[in-house]
Amino acid sequence: MKAYTTYAVDKTLELLAIDSPTGYTRAAAEWVLKEFQDMGYNARLTEKGGVLADLGGADERNGVLLEAHTDTLGAMVAEIKGNGRLRVTPLGGMRAENAETENLRVHTRGGGVMEGTLQLCNPSVHVNGSYGDTKRSFDTVEVVLDEDVKTAEEARAAGIEVGDPVCFDPRSRVTASGYIKSRFLDDKLSVGILLGLARYLKEEAVVLPRRTYVHVTVYEEVGHGGSASVPAGITEAISVDMGCVGNGLQCTERQVSICAKDSGGPYSYELVGRLIEAAKKSGAGYAVDVYPYYGSDVEATLRGGNDLRHGLIGAGVFASHGYERSHVDGVRNTLLLLKTFLEA
Repeated sequence: MKAYTTYAVDKTLELLAIDSPTGYTRAAAEWVLKEFQDMGYNARLTEKGGVLADLGGADERNGVLLEAHTDTLGAMVAEIKGNGRLRVTPLGGMRAENAETENLRVHTRGGGVMEGTLQLCNPSVHVNGSYGDTKRSFDTVEVVLDEDVKTAEEARAAGIEVGDPVCFDPRSRVTASGYIKSRFLDDKLSVGILLGLARYLKEEAVVLPRRTYVHVTVYEEVGHGGSASVPAGITEAISVDMGCVGNGLQCTERQVSICAKDSGGPYSYELVGRLIEAAKKSGAGYAVDVYPYYGSDVEATLRGGNDLRHGLIGAGVFASHGYERSHVDGVRNTLLLLKTFLEA
């Protein structure tokens, strides 16, 4: 799977370069759609804005749905201040203390793009004696535009308005040692992995025993991404999302994580067991963990009223919802697990 691992990482980097905070995902979704269509798959945009792709397979009454998401954390302009700076409200679980000093882009409804930085209000340590004591929140930070605007009127004249999406620089790179570092690996890395899987199936002319679909959702970060667009005949759905790495957990960035339970409760005991068996059979490096603060697309699928078994896997990601890090080995192990599970 080396070539498909490389392909998955390359596609991840391309997707990371497309701004797509929750609610502003059209360009990323159209990119994903084109990738599947260019490989020859039947794929379409859903009314909600996601991408549903049919990977084929024999048994249409016992199908599998693989879910990943291309929406990311971000922010939205909530107020244009009198000094021309912007108060923003977070999209998803973006943290002010984590985003402070990050470069960003504001996309206007007129099609303009303005650069800026998220800074503490009064951010100079040479001026602000309370710099270190100030609690970081979205009430104490602001967007400073890289434009000559000093009033709210000037900012509006430049095209800024309340409701404009604020997109943070992902700062993506792959190190010589194979580490993948970027904001928003959650969950664009998994989209890259599913594109790698799709390419493998197409180039190797693999016909899966069960009908298999991919749903790339666009509202996962706010909790309802996978709640709709489940094709007929699906009996199992698997979220392919980031695997947690942190204190008290076993997984590393170089493994594929299999989640047994998260904030929404336990995943299907039967399906989790079969995912573990597939990991063992494939020789993939894996870990089984319980995530303390996590929710997934597939739980939204269940809450949408669908009768199916559910699971969650993903390449290990360190520093989730921050400046994240994974590894090409984690990508490869996730591909191996998916390949073996789907071909069983």
